[in-house]
Amino acid sequence: MSPPSFTALAALGLTLLSQATAQAGYGSQNTSSNTSSSAALPVVDLGYELHQASLYNSTGGFYNFSNIRYAAPPTGENRFRAPVLPATNRSAVQTGLPARICPQADPAWLLIAEAYIPEYLAGQTVFNASSFNLSSASGGGLPVQDPRTTEDCLFLDVVVPEGIFNNAGKGYGAPVLVWIYGGGYTAGSKSDSGNPAGLLARSESNGAEGVIYVSMNYRLGAFGFLSGPSLQANGDANAGLLDQRLALEWVQAHIASFGGDPNRVTVLGESAGGGSIMHQITAYGGNKGPVPFQQAVPQSPGFQPLVSNQQQENTLNEFLALLNVTTIEQARQLPFEALLVANVIQVGTSSYGSFTYGPAVDGNFVPALPGELLLHGQYDKSLRIMVGHNADEGLLFTSPFNQNNSAFAASLLTQLPTLAAWPQTLEYITNVLYPPIFDGSQAMGYTNQIGRAAALVSELIFTCNTFYLDKAYGNKTFSYFFTVPPALHGEDIPYTYFNGPSPSVLSPPIAIALQEYITHFAETGSPNEAGVPFFVMYGQNATVQDLNITGISEVRDPTANARCDFWQKALYV
Repeated sequence: MSPPSFTALAALGLTLLSQATAQAGYGSQNTSSNTSSSAALPVVDLGYELHQASLYNSTGGFYNFSNIRYAAPPTGENRFRAPVLPATNRSAVQTGLPARICPQADPAWLLIAEAYIPEYLAGQTVFNASSFNLSSASGGGLPVQDPRTTEDCLFLDVVVPEGIFNNAGKGYGAPVLVWIYGGGYTAGSKSDSGNPAGLLARSESNGAEGVIYVSMNYRLGAFGFLSGPSLQANGDANAGLLDQRLALEWVQAHIASFGGDPNRVTVLGESAGGGSIMHQITAYGGNKGPVPFQQAVPQSPGFQPLVSNQQQENTLNEFLALLNVTTIEQARQLPFEALLVANVIQVGTSSYGSFTYGPAVDGNFVPALPGELLLHGQYDKSLRIMVGHNADEGLLFTSPFNQNNSAFAASLLTQLPTLAAWPQTLEYITNVLYPPIFDGSQAMGYTNQIGRAAALVSELIFTCNTFYLDKAYGNKTFSYFFTVPPALHGEDIPYTYFNGPSPSVLSPPIAIALQEYITHFAETGSPNEAGVPFFVMYGQNATVQDLNITGISEVRDPTANARCDFWQKALYV
């Protein structure tokens, strides 16, 4: 069976993007109907602007300060550059309206994944393409854009319990939990991952003081992750990571005005959010002093290794060709709508399992892959770390057309094109690390080609990253292993944002425990508190807290293996 054409895949991706954006809601504002009138809501003086709370949730007892500008509009000459501080504007009180998200795009293969994964989990190892109608799914044409979409999207939210807010300036500040969303570095927003009300409630359990919750937008796709030598000659690579850094510096400068302590900041993020945290930890190779946070909770930290200048340059040139220009300077002069369409098309036609864009080694903010930097001691060593990964991170990104050894090797070369220059390394990966042995004795117990490919993707892109962090911090970390079936990538997000019965949460007690672990870690540096099973440190035995449908136990970390040691050395470049 041959895979569908990229043209058909692009059409599917456009439809998928349309569906996703139409369903998106502004989660952190939809917290309760019990809200105060705007006249009664407090105003915070940030120096460069006055910002009023958008709502007060009387059920949860917290204020939401929505859409606080933390950077100048990244438009015109500011496109494809590091963000800059916002201009002073004190002429009117800002109310956080309208809601805003950064330009979004999804790869077309996600729609195929949604169709075939249920078949695979039901025992069908060959994709039943007859049940998937490409033509009817594609719909044709560009998707209707979410009305919140704007290039001027660098805003953040602050959700703060009333008691903490009222205590601002009156003693020690409260701990702060900063969320960085995932979405393959091409989709997502500060408010669509979930409602933080459950996390705030857990943070106040057992008489604890509670936490302030912050979430920021950052630029995505071509807008945030164009890279390569030509771009860097007149722009900045990894602008999305630089957006995050500026938002984290904003927290350092302004969170005290909301009752927070800038010296008690924990960053939390899943998938691309977790991968972003790894890049923040290793930023500049650790050569520019402490990072603007003290603790980190990367969940399923993921990113595809982008180390080749040629690969980055090719992506840039493809984007410019879609715009019918030849330089990044010309792209800066184009209407936003032209950039939006080019980004949607380019991401939509991404090869299976990839998103085209993401953090790239740029010799500056990202001097090398984070795993290498951690291996060589080039990172902020002062942090406290709690990290997590799921049992099957890779299946979502594994093509159902990967049915033989040749397809397995081809998909690996698509992910790591630099391997073509190292045939002996390619042979070692395919025949020693992930051999075609299907008796269940290999990584993740795979018994077929799809399982084999999923095991490789899991470790290369996601789970080994957690092992690198555990080792870098002397095994004095806390690590959890999410195994609630089927434990696919992203399935722990509804548990992190648990707010009551949900079809996405099969075990509310596990969700509550995870929230207790996260918030207590943010408050004290340890996840342990009364009411949840004791969480042991990772230690020399590589012990992880197994969060399963049946309960919580301790197991050995499956990522503590020689394969992850191999991947960390980046011998494919």
